[in-house]
Amino acid sequence: MTPSNNFLYKYLNNASPTGFEASGQKIWLEYIKPFVDTYFTDNYGTVVGVINPDAAFKVVIEAHADEISWFVNFINADGYIYVRRNGGSDHMIAPSMRVNIHTDDAVIPGVFGWPAIHTRKEGKEEAPTLDNIFIDVGARTKEEVEKMGIHVGCVITFKDELHELNEKFYSGRALDNRIGGYMIAQVAKKIHDSKVKLPFGLYIVNAVQEEIGLRGAEMIAAKIKPHVAIITDVCHDTTAPMYNKVTSGEQIAGKGPVLTYGAAVHKKLLDLIIGTAKKNDIPFQRAAASRSTGTDTDAFAYSNEGVPSALISLPLKYMHTTVETASKEDIENVILLMYQFLCELDLKYDFRYIK
Repeated sequence: MTPSNNFLYKYLNNASPTGFEASGQKIWLEYIKPFVDTYFTDNYGTVVGVINPDAAFKVVIEAHADEISWFVNFINADGYIYVRRNGGSDHMIAPSMRVNIHTDDAVIPGVFGWPAIHTRKEGKEEAPTLDNIFIDVGARTKEEVEKMGIHVGCVITFKDELHELNEKFYSGRALDNRIGGYMIAQVAKKIHDSKVKLPFGLYIVNAVQEEIGLRGAEMIAAKIKPHVAIITDVCHDTTAPMYNKVTSGEQIAGKGPVLTYGAAVHKKLLDLIIGTAKKNDIPFQRAAASRSTGTDTDAFAYSNEGVPSALISLPLKYMHTTVETASKEDIENVILLMYQFLCELDLKYDFRYIK
């Protein structure tokens, strides 16, 4: 494997649940250090690599580092563990999944149990809910569970790793959105390797706590006070079964980055990105957002006195599952689009709508 691929697998396979991102952030930071001039972190764990830190004009490229997970919420007398969500975790996919319970001192394996189909009452197919899904760690009593170091508040992640499909796709948990962290790290590497001299300060931001309301982006936007922000996140591939394209639009994995129109997306900045894509023959798709994009774009756009912000999304199949699936070609095109945009950005450009 190349160093970039080693980083990808190490970073994606590491657990970084919302509020507990530190281990993944350390992996990310060690990878980008050779490509940046300096770095800093904030109190909640967002990490920022900086190129040209003394420049007055500041440009952000950003992804979020956290993944959805569960919390231990209740341990019953028989040693079964009940959970609550940390972010948008899906109770429907939980039964029969293997998990890791992260205690203060160790990682304890467990499984989401579920009764066999032939033990259920005829004609009754009980669906998984937060009230009936449970984790078994091989203990018979609450006391035995607690002796393992498991307590209310321990965070739980699915046990799954990154793999490839048909040599064209990556599939695994937490592509939302650590694949974004990989992509912005590769942009930093590409700038370093090509010896491009940017006329502005570039802040490569890997933010925490997006999955519970864009919290990390809110904090770091206030600290950096950028002039422009380009956010990368994932969006839904709507060609997979069970999606309604009429309401969700049509975004296709393998057809290029998705560029979103919406109130938080600065139209003049979006037009510049589209111009870069056309000029460099980079395929792209379009999407429309309703009131908000639901991504860190919103946090940056409405921070400070208003920051021209845009969203470059990666089409993703099966979001918030353990088999999130994205096109390798799309990943490379997101990296290329961000890199080319940064190389072509004119600091004299006036983003005001009314002059």
